[in-house]
Amino acid sequence: MYAISLGDDGAELRPLEPWHAEEFFAHLERGREFINRYIPFGEDAVDVASARDMLQRYADLRAADNASLHGLWLEGKLLGGVLFLNVDAERANCEVGCWLEPAGTGRGLVTRAMRILLDFAFEQRGMHRVEWMAAVDNHASLNVARRLGMSREGVRRGSFPHHGVRLDLEVWSLLAPEYRAARARTAHNDH
Repeated sequence: MYAISLGDDGAELRPLEPWHAEEFFAHLERGREFINRYIPFGEDAVDVASARDMLQRYADLRAADNASLHGLWLEGKLLGGVLFLNVDAERANCEVGCWLEPAGTGRGLVTRAMRILLDFAFEQRGMHRVEWMAAVDNHASLNVARRLGMSREGVRRGSFPHHGVRLDLEVWSLLAPEYRAARARTAHNDH
């Protein structure tokens, strides 16, 4: 398939598919407690077979144009990923998200990968609105939204049941005209 370089540190963005089940499960096991502090991502993947089932569900969602998973590898090791969710091609809206195990944090992997996803969403898929949601205490995720130039729209209070509590979620978004204006400013400043 493809591998998109994310820089000089050996980081790559690649599709995450059912045949990655063993590697994906090992990654989830390494990062499960950290990953699941704010999101239930991968909680149902309790062995290789259920990890494969999860990846197959996303492959099916990709085929239906509703979602897709993209893994983040550093020096050949899967450390996390980025994803499209709730793709609504007719209304030109989608959501993006991410997850990482601790070894992947603090390297800018998500920000670099998300710039590729945003470019794809706006320039190839014709999206008008890309949304980012994160728990109000998930400062690392909220900082990615800021670095991507997203605007904070507000808080969905008590909207996300997780581990016996209801989390408040911040909603951030980026619109196509804002994205293109920021890209034009960056290109202009590079010359």
